[in-house]
Amino acid sequence: MSRTRTALALGTAAAGAIALASVTASATPAPLAGSTTVTPAGHDFKAVLSGKATLKAGSVTVTCTVSVSTGTVPAAPGNSNPAGPVSSPISPPTYSSCTSSMPGVTPTVTTSGAWAVSMQDGSPITATMTVPIGGLVLKTTGLASCTVTAAPTAPASVAGTWVNGSPSSLTFTNASVPVKVTGGFGCPTSATASVFNAVYKVSDVTDPAQDITVGP
Repeated sequence: MSRTRTALALGTAAAGAIALASVTASATPAPLAGSTTVTPAGHDFKAVLSGKATLKAGSVTVTCTVSVSTGTVPAAPGNSNPAGPVSSPISPPTYSSCTSSMPGVTPTVTTSGAWAVSMQDGSPITATMTVPIGGLVLKTTGLASCTVTAAPTAPASVAGTWVNGSPSSLTFTNASVPVKVTGGFGCPTSATASVFNAVYKVSDVTDPAQDITVGP
């Protein structure tokens, strides 16, 4: 067979393989999310920071040791989803007793807007916290005056994991949060994302003898 015919045959075979792969890929849709149920239905819950929460933007890290948020498990049947996560609105988490890695700088964190958290059963159980536009603003005073605004242009989804227990825990490990940083000397103005770490213990407020749990 000539070189021209050989190249043509190889090209045709490759095109066929690509077409077959495309058909196969399109014929195999992504798996649907499994069912999720959060219990007890209709119960109020409280998430309290365990240890410390850190928010790092560029070379600057802010550490807070007090953080609290509250919410309510949806009433039945809204606490169960046969094909996806269950979402609950939560109060904007408060952050206090905060320090900065920059000497001579005092940070203050304020939160606002409609926050939410959604749970998806699985291995592991995943959790997504939604930060509304501009829902968290960190300001520093002292030797550097900076403003860090989380979710500056659109709501942000912060990925975490959930572990059932007494109490259950909600963990964010190196979760990425989009930010906009403004300010003068010493401010990490080139940073467009921050890294968030925190562990929250979530307890049942309506009936402390029960636990907030996520299952299928």
